[in-house]
Amino acid sequence: MPDTLARRLGLLSSLLGAASLALLAVSVWGFRADGWPWPQAYDLAGWGAWAAGVGVVVALAGLVVWIRRRQGGASAVLLGLILSLPVLGLGAAFEIAARSMPPINDISTDTEDPPVFWFTATPSDYPAQNAGPQRAAYPDVRPLELPVSADEAFAAALALVKDRGWEVLSADPAESQIEAIARSRLFGFEDEVAIRVTETDTGARIDMRSRSRLGQIDRGANARRIEAFLSDLETRART
Repeated sequence: MPDTLARRLGLLSSLLGAASLALLAVSVWGFRADGWPWPQAYDLAGWGAWAAGVGVVVALAGLVVWIRRRQGGASAVLLGLILSLPVLGLGAAFEIAARSMPPINDISTDTEDPPVFWFTATPSDYPAQNAGPQRAAYPDVRPLELPVSADEAFAAALALVKDRGWEVLSADPAESQIEAIARSRLFGFEDEVAIRVTETDTGARIDMRSRSRLGQIDRGANARRIEAFLSDLETRART
């Protein structure tokens, strides 16, 4: 007689996994298209992560049943894992980053004389209390020195900003600063970016500041943005 327990557990985990994907999709759609407050969107995504977690537990239980009995249901269990793991992995990554990164969301390559936002919705100074935690957590966030003229560095930085699809707020060579809006890939959260180019004796120095408009923590997103941008800019300027 075919055993249906593993199959039933697989079906339940598949339903939970599908629900987790649906909850995440609705939360992203609600924030991007319908203007939901970000805490509401995050809460819904959190329910999706919980559903995915339960789905994985149920699927693992089904896997144990299948290993012991070997009487069907393996494909249903596998489907439950496939549907549940993506949202659970995303939720776990978010939680780990939130606990391991400092609770700051404004990062600058120059913490003593940081670039100043002039054209963003809420101009404000770099918080001085961020400097210590930033240096400890992100030691690679440093100014970039290039052996090119300030005008060439400015043009290369602006071209890279446009290539990344960021919304340019200001790009005045006379001010030697670019301001733009970068959006996160999943929810489209808006982060503010300022890039300052300074002429030096050997070429140009590029400083960059990136901060999140929403929330109190950024899970390292702003530091990663600065490091990736300056790395790509260095490659582009030297080729």
